[in-house]
Amino acid sequence: MEKEEIKGYTIEEAISEARRCLNCPKPLCRTGCPIENDIPAFNHAVSLGNFGEAYSIISQRSNLPAICGRVCPHETQCEGHCVLSKAGKGIKIGQIERFVADFDAEMNLNREKKIAKIGGKVAVIGSGPAGLTVAGDLARRGYDVTVYEGESEPGGVLLYGIPEFRLPKDVVRRTTAKIKELGVQFITDTMVGEDITVEEMLANGFDAVFIGTGTALAKSLDIPGANLNGVLQSNYLLRMVRLYQDGNVEKSDVPIKEGDQVVVIGAGNVAMDACRTAVRMKAAKVTVAYRKTVEFMRAAKAEYDGAIKDGVEFKWEHAPIEFVGEDGRVTGLRCKTPDGEVVIPANKILLAIGSRPAARILSTTEGIDADESGYVITKQKPYGMTSRRGIFAGGDVVHKPATVVLAMREAKKVAVGIADFLEAKKLLGE
Repeated sequence: MEKEEIKGYTIEEAISEARRCLNCPKPLCRTGCPIENDIPAFNHAVSLGNFGEAYSIISQRSNLPAICGRVCPHETQCEGHCVLSKAGKGIKIGQIERFVADFDAEMNLNREKKIAKIGGKVAVIGSGPAGLTVAGDLARRGYDVTVYEGESEPGGVLLYGIPEFRLPKDVVRRTTAKIKELGVQFITDTMVGEDITVEEMLANGFDAVFIGTGTALAKSLDIPGANLNGVLQSNYLLRMVRLYQDGNVEKSDVPIKEGDQVVVIGAGNVAMDACRTAVRMKAAKVTVAYRKTVEFMRAAKAEYDGAIKDGVEFKWEHAPIEFVGEDGRVTGLRCKTPDGEVVIPANKILLAIGSRPAARILSTTEGIDADESGYVITKQKPYGMTSRRGIFAGGDVVHKPATVVLAMREAKKVAVGIADFLEAKKLLGE
């Protein structure tokens, strides 16, 4: 199995790094963290070797520390706000958080007691960052939570959309196991909107439903040649590689073959994951084409640096205008550049230009309003409730594709909104 790209800290390295923390009276690192993790407090605990205490501090704000420690864009969030970062010596907060979560799992330190149930049943649709956060937060409050997932195991984009070298699947499985320990039930291989509807969930005794399905539909590029064989979605490649690594499909089912010439369109984190995965599948040449300059790249700098190190070539200010092909197969990508038109040779082209919500749930549920792009519209009070009473939504399905931690931040607020709604229901005797 492929090794994780970035090595984790040893005990000595974690303590040494945590000791560098200045414990600022007004910690800017905490301001930079979307979920306001108490970073100085967990750094202090680590500096004293109190790793269990550090994990407890992190857990007050996060259900996914082993994941956030690996995939958060730390350089623009906590670490980027650290006062020492101005001198290029910012504390490696992500590495410390990852160490604490990994150490806790290896030593089996924190085992949360199941919380006494207080009444109130919640269905959570989707087990990505938003769904897992809502499920964990509500279970800790004593609510009965069931998570529905369309894939064969929970994890959503964390499992099927982020490659192994960035986020090992064992880390995701460990995280979902922790949430199961809180008493959360997971029902997999169940596509809501097809196998079961939200209406049926409400009829079956759920008091509230949370839609955390993310943006399941990848956007396509409406230019000539879009139907040529070899024009694929990056998400499809990432999912098939994961299934191949798990032994669920053959290597021949993975769309990138050894010796392929690959072009990836886009410059976000999915584009970086796709181009670097293509390299690992032994493509002969991998090129990223992006219509703007490097300053507009949405990917984290660390991911871009990793792609450069992998030998990926970047073509900036290359706006795709046509998929070129022969006999029904793609042979290249025609782009408009400041110097005129060029064709980049390719027998596989991967699209990574964003995604949008699937309409499967909204089309089978009465009374949920969405905007013209299909994103669910929610209220401020109770936070996250849709136009249909008792049905809530959060994460990318509401706020457009974002990072794991931003989906978590919104989900934490929605969990409070759901709890407020359930308590109001009890007071009204419903």
